[in-house]
Amino acid sequence: MNLQRTRAMFRKELKHILRDPRSLILALAQPLLLLLLFGWALSLDVDRIATLIYDADHSARSRELIERFKGSRFFEIEGFVDGYAAIEREIDRGRILMGIAIPSDYSRHIEAGDNAAVQILLDGSDSNTASIALSYATALVRSYSLELRSDTQNLRAGWSLNLPVDPRLRIWYNSTLESKNYVVPGLVAVILMLIAALLTSLTIAREWEMGTMEQLLSTPLRPAELLLGKMMAFFVVGVIDTLIAVLVAIFVFHVPFRGSLPLLAGTSCMFLFGSFSWGIFLSAITKSQLMAYQVGFVTSFLPSFLLSGFVWAIENMPRAIQLITYLVPARYFITILKGIFLKGVGLEALWVELAFLVAYAGIIFVAATLKLNQKLA
Repeated sequence: MNLQRTRAMFRKELKHILRDPRSLILALAQPLLLLLLFGWALSLDVDRIATLIYDADHSARSRELIERFKGSRFFEIEGFVDGYAAIEREIDRGRILMGIAIPSDYSRHIEAGDNAAVQILLDGSDSNTASIALSYATALVRSYSLELRSDTQNLRAGWSLNLPVDPRLRIWYNSTLESKNYVVPGLVAVILMLIAALLTSLTIAREWEMGTMEQLLSTPLRPAELLLGKMMAFFVVGVIDTLIAVLVAIFVFHVPFRGSLPLLAGTSCMFLFGSFSWGIFLSAITKSQLMAYQVGFVTSFLPSFLLSGFVWAIENMPRAIQLITYLVPARYFITILKGIFLKGVGLEALWVELAFLVAYAGIIFVAATLKLNQKLA
């Protein structure tokens, strides 16, 4: 490989990028816009659940329970109704997610030491949100019932109820359980994969459409030199995009950064190298920019979004789909990003994921070189 020829190709491609300021601005602004859009819009937090209350008891005990729901950040009391029909009507209209019905004999059962029923009505059309809302409501009612039982035992026997197990919870890495701390690092990987693949998937196809590939064929350039020269030019843009994405994650979304900056830079460069190689491989297969763009989008964004563990846990997917996820490079980079950002772990914990990225980048680069060599032949 001749470094002088590679450098000449790099300068040629970089000048071509700089001469098209609209595409350059789009390439730099698109990651920022996507990160802001998805970061603010894609929230997995379930709080301020719109709730209606039907209190048929109207007692001090029922008001205590209602105050518990009012004091929780997970519930937003929209008002009080006088029957089940109003709750059903508001759920049908989509104005509330949950209704709480307190029966008329609620306080009587409490005072007698019996079990008192409280009905929770949920809109199950969104099963995931409904399940989370149900768990919040159940936990709140269970905690309140234990306090009532303890107070009753104290009044009757003069001793308080001691639970056999006293759980002491400590949440690591994301103590506030904010979904943005989970979503934004994954977004960085998804967006970089999309931008890198789309930027380079058009480059060889554009050469064929513009008729300049024949000129390149007449030069002493080798396929590897051609690929590296083009990739290095787009690599500069990719590094700037990565820097923008990381700065937005830290200073706009306030995602904690606890890890090593050099490790983040090194793994990001390796991921970009593999993504650019994939884009050039697609560009070498297709001679049409439109086809290269479409295939690049389908093979980069969709797998990175759906099969990388970005939103949906891979462990919950069918076994056949889990096997496919091993071919998605974003899966490994998302694990690395979350480990660096949230956990602050180093290479000793992330070397397996980095090894997969290195193997992926090497295989795809060799495949792109061989495919381009066939085209040149």
